[in-house]
Amino acid sequence: MKFNGSLLAFLAVTLLFGSRTILAQSSNAPRQLSLEAVYQRIQDHHPVALQAALLERQAEAKLRAARGAFDPKAYAEWQQKSFKGTEYYTFSESGLKIPTWYGLELKGSYKTARGTYVNPENGLPAVGQAVVGVKASALRGLFIDERRATLQQAKLMQARNEAEQKILLNELKWESARAYWEWWAAYQQWQVYQRALENARERQFAIVESFIQGDKPAIDTLESFVQVQNRTLEVQQAELDFRKAGLQLANYLWEEGEIPLELDMTTLPDTLFRVNEQLPFELAEILPNLQDIHPELRQYQIKISELEIDRRLAAEQLKPRLDLEYNFLGNGFDLNYQSSNDAAISNLITENYKIGLSFEMPLFLRKERGKLAQADLKLLDAGYGLQQKRLSINNKILSYFAEWETTRDQLNLYQQTVANYQRLLDAELRKFSIGESSIFLINSRENKLIDAELKLIKLQATLPKLEAGVQWAAGRLVI
Repeated sequence: MKFNGSLLAFLAVTLLFGSRTILAQSSNAPRQLSLEAVYQRIQDHHPVALQAALLERQAEAKLRAARGAFDPKAYAEWQQKSFKGTEYYTFSESGLKIPTWYGLELKGSYKTARGTYVNPENGLPAVGQAVVGVKASALRGLFIDERRATLQQAKLMQARNEAEQKILLNELKWESARAYWEWWAAYQQWQVYQRALENARERQFAIVESFIQGDKPAIDTLESFVQVQNRTLEVQQAELDFRKAGLQLANYLWEEGEIPLELDMTTLPDTLFRVNEQLPFELAEILPNLQDIHPELRQYQIKISELEIDRRLAAEQLKPRLDLEYNFLGNGFDLNYQSSNDAAISNLITENYKIGLSFEMPLFLRKERGKLAQADLKLLDAGYGLQQKRLSINNKILSYFAEWETTRDQLNLYQQTVANYQRLLDAELRKFSIGESSIFLINSRENKLIDAELKLIKLQATLPKLEAGVQWAAGRLVI
């Protein structure tokens, strides 16, 4: 009886401390964190997501700068030369230049010129002269020029940066989904070991009681106690794995103000989650439209559009440069001076004007033809890249989908396997209660059940992870 009393006292102390540990862990009310909440925190507060949001502002700034090339420009010039008390000349000019989208440049100015040695060709009326003119490119630059090409590419940059933003968020959500389901699985495994520990303790109490009554040998009490020790170690390891998985998930959790969020042991994954055995979309609807919805393919398309603009600009350089300029000249601000009303328009066009023409054309066009060939090769290269990227994404989607289907079937099968292992354990417990089994056989049955439950949990976590993988591969995690 002395041995029995010592054993019972030791067991009582062990169970007491174990109970205190469990109570200490559950002293705070748990909070649940769903995958949707993780996605929302990433969208709102993650630094990478905030960096991605800057891409839109960068594109807006570049577009504003490109539009600035078409801003009207006011200008003013003033020159004077005086020597030994003689005013050689004083020139002044102020005006406004207005570039337009169609390659025309409108100009309005006012000039004055006076002095002893003013060149006659620079002479102006005493009251000054208003000038209204237009400058146009008749050949090269008629359909596209550097300013228009830059503006068109700046508009495309908005779409390209939007696609880049979606790529970053798609990747970030995929990484966080994997971390979340690892965390979820670690919690479920921890719960399995905790239940196993509780069952081992209950059996230990029952075996000790049977031993006291003389129904069980002392060796059974020792074996049950060793099992409690093993289960305790497994619970501690599972708890550590849960903590480590939570730290991995915390890499994606931020609060307002770019403050990292720490996950404590009272924050738990969604315990109401049920495995979805149907994808939220049909592959037949996605695969034909990949080029329109996948951000990486959109990037390739936009890149090709940018290269097409470069090619148009390079092809435009093959044309000769022919610039025409026509200016209406006035007496002061009067553009119809010394003319009757009937002849006002005629005099304005045929008499009071200044006209100019400039022509230029390289004889061999080697520079221009070389740039056009480079543009063609870049377009060809981008087209090949788009084809390869489309095939790669298509196969990646099919690969994840095939793995998802297989995992779904394995999950359905293994749910039945776990149920069968549970029946075997229940039957062994009934045999043990009537003395036809042993604690060794019960532990063996329970170990197999636990292994099966852990594998089932892995499958349950893998299935939604693969669902997220299909959506990630299709670029749909940001839709």
